[in-house]
Amino acid sequence: MKPTTALHLALAIAAALTLFHLAILFQIIPYEIVWGGRLTNEAEMYRFESVSLALNLLFGLLLLIKGGLLKPILPPKIVTVGLWLFFALFVLNTVGNLLAKTYFEKGFTVVTLLLCVLIWTINRNTFPKTS
Repeated sequence: MKPTTALHLALAIAAALTLFHLAILFQIIPYEIVWGGRLTNEAEMYRFESVSLALNLLFGLLLLIKGGLLKPILPPKIVTVGLWLFFALFVLNTVGNLLAKTYFEKGFTVVTLLLCVLIWTINRNTFPKTS
């Protein structure tokens, strides 16, 4: 897979996940189906989903910078390390999804595993600078 294809696909997934977490925060989607089915009240949901939303936005920002689609506001090394940290997070999230109580969240195993492959592809390649 081309690195630019991996980047665009990862950006699309990050955008979709951001919308997903917003839908949970606004209670369009019930919070009982996320976080392994372990959230017990709305206060927990707001805390956990706020963190998820912030992480998804940071992930998207790092992808945009890495791909040269956004003016670098962080050094390239920080962006690369940040993406490797997201790789590790998605590996752990893949395991967590496999152990989730809900089938809905178990289905996200495919998404998190795909994100691992995409981040690996993105971080192992360089992108042309755009101005």
